[in-house]
Amino acid sequence: MLNFIWGGLIITAILGSSVGLLFGNCSVNDMVTAMFGSAETSVKIAIGLAGLLCLWMGIAQITQSSGLINVLAKILSPLFRIIMPSVPSNHKSLSSITMNMAANMLGLDNAATPLGIKAMRDLQELNDNKTVASDAQIMFLVINTSAVTLFPISIFMYRMQMGSASPTDVFIPLLLATSCSTLAGFIVTALIQKIPLFKLPVFVLFALFFSFIAAVICWGMWAGSKLTEQSTIIGNFLLLLLIAVIFIWAMVKRVNVFDSFITGAKEGFKISIDILPYLVAMLFAIALFRSSGVLELIIDGVKYICSIFSPDVRFVDALPVSIIKPLSGSGARAMMIDVMQTYGADSLQGHIASVMQGSTETTFYVLAVYFGAVGIVRVRHAVVCGLVADFTSMVASIILGYMFFA
Repeated sequence: MLNFIWGGLIITAILGSSVGLLFGNCSVNDMVTAMFGSAETSVKIAIGLAGLLCLWMGIAQITQSSGLINVLAKILSPLFRIIMPSVPSNHKSLSSITMNMAANMLGLDNAATPLGIKAMRDLQELNDNKTVASDAQIMFLVINTSAVTLFPISIFMYRMQMGSASPTDVFIPLLLATSCSTLAGFIVTALIQKIPLFKLPVFVLFALFFSFIAAVICWGMWAGSKLTEQSTIIGNFLLLLLIAVIFIWAMVKRVNVFDSFITGAKEGFKISIDILPYLVAMLFAIALFRSSGVLELIIDGVKYICSIFSPDVRFVDALPVSIIKPLSGSGARAMMIDVMQTYGADSLQGHIASVMQGSTETTFYVLAVYFGAVGIVRVRHAVVCGLVADFTSMVASIILGYMFFA
C-alpha cells in the first residue's frame, strides 16, 4: 500500500500542477525548489537523528545487558500476550516498546523516536518475512502514531508566541482528543488482527488508563497558568529518573555500562544511515504534493460541501493541519501557525488547529522511519489503522473545539 500511496502523491501532484499551470495557479519553480529542498531536509533530519540514536540506543543496550528488560517483560507480559500474541513474554522488544510509549506520553519526541526504532528492530527479529510487517509491528506502530501525549509543551509554546491570552487552555481538550485517537487506533487494529478484547488485562489497562487521564485532567485544572512550567519540570525529571534507575540497576548487576553503551551507540549510528533513503523518498513526495496546489484545492472543495450542511464552517479553516499532519509534522506545524496568525491564537480556528496538531503523530513519517529502519516494504493494514486514528483525532478535535471554545 505504501508503494501506491507514494506513487499516487507524486502523480497527483504533477497532474494537479499541470492543470494549475493553465490557470496560472501553480509555479513550476516552486515545485522544483520544494523537491530539492526535501532532499536537503532529509539529510538534516538523518544527521539530527544520528546523535540521538547513538545516545538512546546506548542506554537501551545497557537496559538489555543488565537484565532490566526481563523485569519489565514480566510485568507487562499478561497484556502483551493478548495484544501481541506473537511476541514471547520475555522478549527484549517489550522493554523498548514500554520506554517508547513512556517517552511519547511525556512529550519527549527526541527520545521516543530512537526508542521506537529500537523496538521495531527487536520485533523484526521475530518476523518470518523480513519485508512484510508483522501483526505485532503494526500494532506497535499504530499505538505509537496515536500515542497519548500528556505534556504537549510545544503546542503551549507556539500559542504563547502567537499572543494567546491562555496558552494552556487547550490542555484538557487536547488530552481528550489524543485519548480518542489512541483508543480508536487500538480497537480497529485489534479487530483486524482478531485480538480478543474481553480479557481481564485489557479491562485493567482501560481502567488504569482512564483513571490516569482523570488524574491528569484534575492536575491540569489545579495547576492553571503554571501548567507549562510544572509539566516541563516533571517531564525532564521523569526522564532523568528513568536514566538513573537504568544505570543504578546495571551497576548493581555489575554490568560494564560503558562498553554496553558504546555497543548500542554503534548500532544507533548505523540505523541513522539506513533511514536516509526512506526519508528522502517520503519527503520528496510530500513536498511535491504541498507545492502543487492540490491541497489548497481540496480544502476549498471541503469548505463548499460543508457549507451546504452547516452555516458554521469555521472548522474547515483548521482542516489543513489535520490533513497534512499524517504526511508532514513540520508542514502541519506551519499550517497551525498560519491559522493562528490569520484568525488569532484564541479564535475557534486557532484552538481547533492547536488540538489537531498535538493529538496525533506524523503517521507516514513514523511509518517511513520505523519500517525503513528494518527494511519493510509491505505495510499491510498499518496505514489504514493509522489513518483511522488520525481521522478520529480530527473529528474529536472539531467536536471538542466547539464544546470548549465556540
